[in-house]
Amino acid sequence: MEIHTPIYFSHLTFLSFFLLSSFLFEIHGSNTTDPQAYIVHVQKPKHTKFLTFRDRRNWYMSFLPNTTLDSGEPRMIYTYRYAITGFAAMLTPDELQTLKSKQGVVSAHPEHECKLRTTYSPKFLGLSRWSGLWPDSDYGAGQIIGMMDSGIKYSHPSFDDQQMSPPPPPPVWKGKCYWSQGGCNKKIISAVGFYRGRLVSPLDTNGHGTHTASTAAGSYVDDANVVGSAKGTASGLAPGAHLGIDQAIHDQVHVLSMSIGFEKPYKLDKDKVAVGSYAAVTKGIVPVQAGGNAGPLKSQVDGAPWILMVGSSVMDRRVRSIVELGDGREFYGESAYQPDNFPPTQFPLIYPYGILKSEDSKKCQGNSLNLIDVKDKIVLCGASGDYKENVEASDLVKKAGGVAVIVMSQPWMGNRTDADAFLHPASRVAFNDAMEIIKYLDQASNPTAAIKFDGTQFGHRPAPVVSSFSNRGPNPFNGNIIKPDFIAPGSNILAAWPTEVGPNPTGTDKTFIMVSGTSMAAPHVSGIVALLKHNHRHWSPAAIKSAIMTTAYTKDRDGNPIKDEYDGKDAGAFTMGSGHVDPVAANDPGLIYDNDPHDYIRYLCGMKLPDSEVSTIAGSPIVCSQVQAIEPEQLNYPSISVSLGTKSVSKTVNRTVTNVGDANSVYTVKVHNPEGVNVDVSPITLTFTNEGEKQDFIVTLSIQGVPPKEGKVSEGQLVWDSGKYFVRSPIAVTFT
Repeated sequence: MEIHTPIYFSHLTFLSFFLLSSFLFEIHGSNTTDPQAYIVHVQKPKHTKFLTFRDRRNWYMSFLPNTTLDSGEPRMIYTYRYAITGFAAMLTPDELQTLKSKQGVVSAHPEHECKLRTTYSPKFLGLSRWSGLWPDSDYGAGQIIGMMDSGIKYSHPSFDDQQMSPPPPPPVWKGKCYWSQGGCNKKIISAVGFYRGRLVSPLDTNGHGTHTASTAAGSYVDDANVVGSAKGTASGLAPGAHLGIDQAIHDQVHVLSMSIGFEKPYKLDKDKVAVGSYAAVTKGIVPVQAGGNAGPLKSQVDGAPWILMVGSSVMDRRVRSIVELGDGREFYGESAYQPDNFPPTQFPLIYPYGILKSEDSKKCQGNSLNLIDVKDKIVLCGASGDYKENVEASDLVKKAGGVAVIVMSQPWMGNRTDADAFLHPASRVAFNDAMEIIKYLDQASNPTAAIKFDGTQFGHRPAPVVSSFSNRGPNPFNGNIIKPDFIAPGSNILAAWPTEVGPNPTGTDKTFIMVSGTSMAAPHVSGIVALLKHNHRHWSPAAIKSAIMTTAYTKDRDGNPIKDEYDGKDAGAFTMGSGHVDPVAANDPGLIYDNDPHDYIRYLCGMKLPDSEVSTIAGSPIVCSQVQAIEPEQLNYPSISVSLGTKSVSKTVNRTVTNVGDANSVYTVKVHNPEGVNVDVSPITLTFTNEGEKQDFIVTLSIQGVPPKEGKVSEGQLVWDSGKYFVRSPIAVTFT
């Protein structure tokens, strides 16, 4: 997450009504008897109304001979909703003729060949083009994502609009475009920039806004890569959404994605993002914010309970570069730049800071490399938190005659490695590995090293883990409500960039980069929110947040507790919130914890804030003495956090859940007690007979035995289990 002073870019916005199937599939086979892709137009029977998109999809499926081809692939490629009444499917000539004879079929014609375009992070999140949340949510069609960021490079292929329908006319959509010609299109439906109260061009020269926008709702772009690495094809999480930039709340966006924030947390009335987001929530807009990058320091995360606060995770993909020392030991690092012709031979190893002891020499900056002889040597440089400085260091090593560079993570970075787009052969290694390399350098009489490039690898373990830089809680100003809310992919995220990167530019317009930060995690969640809002249009912002929180997972790919990249230890609730986002599970959570905007006013008054501060946040006069205030832990939040001590050995909190799953269902409570605490829940069973039905329950948390020392945090969980649904809430008890 970064602060951008030159341009305050008001709200990137995405909207779409449909996706043409021409870019969603590949024509299979050349034999005339092989299945081919056809667009089928059908006529809806009179007096028929589809209550859900799934109903429409099931009706379309009824026209097909079966659901899968002989190869096992699904027949149905895409189901339209807005542009036409129809679908795209794979059919043989005989099957086509049979289909045409069916009542209700208007016409069917072959589609042009075009390859499917995807990215790895959607796959890591469990999204599939064939089934599940992506097609069931129509790829986020119809949702407008407003983004506050540094701008956008509108000419990037990620914002191509060839397969998009026009945005809705006023008064449904109120957005305007800064550019009179070009710039905005059917994908970017609005754009405006602000600088010190003036309207300015929202053209992105920083890169941050272009990257986050394409992550949230970029169009499919084939052959996306970063200087030849991590090859694939890129899209956002809601690729069927239109994209526009404007005054998001005024323009009635559905999702507000904010990869911005401050260097430290502020009181809620002083936090402009929190205040603006509250206004958004009152209009039904879902605010999503990057949690910040000051980790592993504690208590740095922002804390407004009405915002979806997103931490960052690391996926299982690595763009591997291997450091081999002269003694034969190998250390795995990363680099997006992987030259084919670099010799994997041993070269002398040198550490400028070990010789010069100057501040510049720590990170190979300034004139430091000209003060020593680095020619034909591999140079050790300390990593910067700014990837641009790391790339610059590789260039300085190149200019000084060094053969390659090893960029070493700092102590606070822990096990972090980044696949930066270096300008010279390089490897970014973890802190502990860097210490071993320096130890070898100090002890060996003739220290040497080699760098070998191993390309893009998948299946790294453990995964996911919490990014070492991801901000942690507790927030000092929100009454100890657990933040962040959850984590999402934010490390080494491949997405659009305004300019070409790497040492050998080719002139391509398919310019991408891999960047890390909670700024990259937040737009993943914004895209997920767009998918959920498409399927659950009546859900409130709090309901959507609850669905994501209670279905988040806490175990990694090997079934072990999710770890912290910083130190390899188990990640706690104030590090990863409720866990890692699972968009497929969030689409069907079973139960939700809901709130309306006035509940947050009751919560603010319950924190004993002055009327003036509450009024600032509410945007209208509030007199707390006239409000039925609640203690912070009584807010109907999907997590539970309380403080216990000698003055308060027991606390009782109230919660209300709403059934959004099966109408007739029974949930039984399962509790894992935090250490030193007994948790009692009443009732222990919740029985529902209707969808939308609400049930209350009470949770009493009491100290067991001698209270742990002041400041200790014990964690547990509360789960409502129906056999089908597993509705989890983390519990954190802070001892005072």
